[in-house]
Amino acid sequence: MMQTFTAIRSFVFHYPKTIAVVTVTGVGLFGAKKWMAGGVCHSKARLDGKTVLITGGNTGIGKETAVDMARRGARVILACRDMDRANNAAEDVKKMSGSVNVVVKKLDLASLQSVRQLAEDVLASEERLDVLINNAGVMSCPKWQTEDGFEMQLGVNHLGHFLLTHCLLDLLKKSAPSRIVNVSSLAHERGQIYFDDIHQEKDYRPWKSYSQSKLANVLFTKELSNRLQGTGVNTYSLHPGVIRTELGRHFWPTMPLWKRVVYTPLMFFIKSPAEGAQTTIYCAVEESLQNQSGLYYSDCAPKTAAPQGRDDEAAKKLWDLSASMVGLTKS
Repeated sequence: MMQTFTAIRSFVFHYPKTIAVVTVTGVGLFGAKKWMAGGVCHSKARLDGKTVLITGGNTGIGKETAVDMARRGARVILACRDMDRANNAAEDVKKMSGSVNVVVKKLDLASLQSVRQLAEDVLASEERLDVLINNAGVMSCPKWQTEDGFEMQLGVNHLGHFLLTHCLLDLLKKSAPSRIVNVSSLAHERGQIYFDDIHQEKDYRPWKSYSQSKLANVLFTKELSNRLQGTGVNTYSLHPGVIRTELGRHFWPTMPLWKRVVYTPLMFFIKSPAEGAQTTIYCAVEESLQNQSGLYYSDCAPKTAAPQGRDDEAAKKLWDLSASMVGLTKS
């Protein structure tokens, strides 16, 4: 023991600069990682007797959000496409939260029929719906189409959630005060709604399409808030941060090898799913937000959306177009 201590003392004495550099670097890296983790939801709000529906709740930030909602006492509905993975996730959520009040329902956002079937199921089986979290999404995928012929990212990220929300509005109003949380992205800042080529048929680029769909989330939240004034139903959109989840499964393999080599060390600083879920949780439960609606959030705080995300006329125009595309009457 004495020899080990003497050896360490000798090393420190002979290499003080090395020790100092390593220490400062380590502390700096730890501090940078904590800073990148972003805000934390500190609300202690309970959700006993309330029901929360989360789309895509079988993985990533959706699953972490489900665990948090269940811990707060909510009945949690995981609405997912892959039922095997969803059932496995539900068991994980039950174990991690200590709650058995977690159920799974089928939802394929790339199918309007599936969206309507889920809504009918929820309306028939649930007495209330206090929080709807539109979390599921696809990012930077190839040029695919949904069952109904929509460009995949617009169809899943926006149109599927647009229809689902519409179908569940009466139940949300009945359960007021209630909330609708739309998971968007910082990518909305690079987005534009291509009203003359909404499916990107003339010039499809994965990131261009993704940014359009995320801008659509922000505009939908804004217009929905205007239409729900006085109902007790509030809406929120958010950027969860850059997170280590399956969402990038289409993006990462398309990157050149040299970029993957460069970016791999940076993965250390990317948010974990639990860290990435904090702003979603914040928008779902934070008591101070009960009189706010239609706004955009990041790192558990209100942020100013990009100018195109605050365009009232574009929001109304997108609403009418979306309603027409999913078979609803414009209003």
